[in-house]
Amino acid sequence: MGKPTGFKEYAREELSYAPTADRILHFNEFYTLPSDLATQGARCMDCGIPFCHNACPIHNVIPDWNDLVYKQDWRRALDALHATNNFPEFTGRICPAPCEEACTVNLIGDAVSIKNIELAIVERGWREGWITPEVMEKKSGNKVAIVGSGPAGLACAQQLARAAHEVVVFEKADRIGGLMRYGIPNFKFEKRFIDRRLAQMRAEGVDFRVNAHVGVDFPASDLLREFDAVVLAGGAEKPRDLPVPGRELKGIHFALELLTQQTKILHGDAVPDAERISAAGKHVVVIGGGDTGSDCIGTSNRHGAASITQLEILPKPPVTPDKLTTWPDWPNKLRTSTSQEEGCERDFCVSTKRFIGNEAGQVTAIECVRVHWEQEDGRWRMREIDDSSFTLKADLVLLAMGFVHPVHEGMVEELKLEQDARGNVAANTEDYRTNIDKVFAAGDMRSGQSLVVRAIAEGRGCAAAVDRYLTGSTCLPH
Repeated sequence: MGKPTGFKEYAREELSYAPTADRILHFNEFYTLPSDLATQGARCMDCGIPFCHNACPIHNVIPDWNDLVYKQDWRRALDALHATNNFPEFTGRICPAPCEEACTVNLIGDAVSIKNIELAIVERGWREGWITPEVMEKKSGNKVAIVGSGPAGLACAQQLARAAHEVVVFEKADRIGGLMRYGIPNFKFEKRFIDRRLAQMRAEGVDFRVNAHVGVDFPASDLLREFDAVVLAGGAEKPRDLPVPGRELKGIHFALELLTQQTKILHGDAVPDAERISAAGKHVVVIGGGDTGSDCIGTSNRHGAASITQLEILPKPPVTPDKLTTWPDWPNKLRTSTSQEEGCERDFCVSTKRFIGNEAGQVTAIECVRVHWEQEDGRWRMREIDDSSFTLKADLVLLAMGFVHPVHEGMVEELKLEQDARGNVAANTEDYRTNIDKVFAAGDMRSGQSLVVRAIAEGRGCAAAVDRYLTGSTCLPH
């Protein structure tokens, strides 16, 4: 590294955030990157074994571009970044950064600001005009269909287009981006950054077709006749439900119903008042303690909720993990998002027993019980604590408990695709092939719900497998 002692000389600098009172008035991003990223790059130590590289699902060559940023060689840093990641402006905003948890400096202090440096590199690339379409003049003659336009589908599409194949992406929604567009709020990830990258991909020859629900609007078998290979990258969108008494009451919604609708409104789509999900002036209960639940909190705060309570069935994690036992793995620790900082009550070890409503069929409260977790025969089991029931006011309940597997109705059932034990489309990460000839699967549809960065990795790996299937060999990285 250019500055082997930098991690001892310089402190980590975080993002700067706009005041809460200001940022909850809009849905725009509200952060500012540190001004001196070269100094932050200097904190990357000469650690010998870059555990950050291994922790990153796409195996970013992090020490290389940290060193290049320290040396102010931003152009080469961009090349190093793009060598493993098609969309660093996505991951630089919404990745939880497992690389930073695995950073060697993290053992003794604050990790290198890897995620911020990544974002600074790619945004510098866009400003300088260094990011341009990579157009293949001579095509291979092969046609590939990709179902789904989330991070896995987009990464696969761009890689295959750059391998000279004709690529068509089918998206069931009215806009491209999958859950990156309709599942992540604008205040975390403005959708203009998706559109900017889509313009590059269109120039590279990728054909995007929206409002094209494969297996519903037209048979999936049509793709098998028309294309030489088909990649299924439709995500894992079957939400985990909460089938307790009162579930049928009005005012209880899956998280994506709120998040999708809000993004459509920001795009200028007309949503009738009778169909609007609004938290304005309401007591909101969010069930689920993950990122999606946090996104519901941020959205509800911007609507002007009267109160927000987030319930988690698992125990409260420790504030500070024992790094000597957790590093370099992802630690279980209490994480507080910017949305949670904006205002909410968080309660742990809580299970929902039933929803309570009024005569009009509108939810007004939920009945909960406290639970205790204990190990039996090496497995964690939950039991309810006697006499611990309580109720919470609830005019709006948002279910944010994750996703169980891909939607089976339609394409998966029509093609008779084999599934793994969890209901995902069965395929490995060697050739990504399903049980159907010339049909491949990648991303959450194959692995189950996971990270955007892991979906990009799977899309790239699947592209290399498809290229090898079509041509007998591949030069695509995987």
